[in-house]
Amino acid sequence: MGKPGNTGILRVIRATQYSAQGLAQAWRHEAAFRQEIIATIVLLPVALWLGQSMVEKVILIGACVMVLMVELLNSGIEAAVDRHGEERHELSGRAKDMGSAAVMLSLVLWLLVWGTIAWERFVS
Repeated sequence: MGKPGNTGILRVIRATQYSAQGLAQAWRHEAAFRQEIIATIVLLPVALWLGQSMVEKVILIGACVMVLMVELLNSGIEAAVDRHGEERHELSGRAKDMGSAAVMLSLVLWLLVWGTIAWERFVS
């Protein structure tokens, strides 16, 4: 069940505010997120130029957005683990390593998508 008084358009407004706060916190505290945002801003016009069809353009942009989403999730995991305590624990390390691995896989996907579409455009 939802929170009392948090329904309809008010819920949407509050959810949007929380999302904006999350993006601002990531920008403020996460260097990797800032780098990925800047790369995405630079690559957006390139995606519109490089993509031959609307589907290719959406896939190119989607790959960038996916990296940002995974980075946000990884940062959330790290913040939750760090809040729990500074002592080293196997499960804390595992959670952080898995989040990092998810970011790496999203970057690999980004490279595959962009590399494949660029290959098709310029080599084939």
